[in-house]
Amino acid sequence: MEELLHGMRAYGWGIAKNCFGSEESAALRDACLASRARGDLHRAGVGRGDDMIVREEIRSDSVSWLDEQTPSVDLSRYQILLEKMRKSLNQEFYLGLLDFEGHFAVYPAAGFYKAHLDRPQGTSDRTVAVILYLNEHWQPGDGGELRIWTNRGEKDGPFVMVQPQMGTMVCFLAEHFWHEVLPAHKERMSITGWFRQRSVI
Repeated sequence: MEELLHGMRAYGWGIAKNCFGSEESAALRDACLASRARGDLHRAGVGRGDDMIVREEIRSDSVSWLDEQTPSVDLSRYQILLEKMRKSLNQEFYLGLLDFEGHFAVYPAAGFYKAHLDRPQGTSDRTVAVILYLNEHWQPGDGGELRIWTNRGEKDGPFVMVQPQMGTMVCFLAEHFWHEVLPAHKERMSITGWFRQRSVI
């Protein structure tokens, strides 16, 4: 986790490989697959609440929201890590983070998500985006990278590319950093979510 915190201090974003154990990450991948088998995955939309609509030209993933009230054992282990991370971020950056909301995200082969910010217009609660990748044996050339533009508020200029390999975690300030998911050559899975502040809008 220190690698993520160092990146947040220096840049407002951080990347850490093997941040969550391989066995634990594999268990979460299996939980994601089980969620799909139960029919819990639904096409993701753009916007929030009553304004959410499916826009296939913008994103092509399906999601299943995590149920914090009845977590599985495997999800509980991840939530322990998230809680440690929330407390560390609050202690160091005084962000006032209260909780976490997240979902499994599954992209089909050739799936994508065009460049966007993670704080929908007219909202103020999503503060730090957190992504954990669940893709075993992912190799360079498989595609599906996360591109993060590193100039705050800008959708051009320098960027970093993150391979969605099993156990890799990414975090960044949701309001400031444009990012996109590039098409992959095979199915791509993650847990994507946000630490939230109290909404003031």
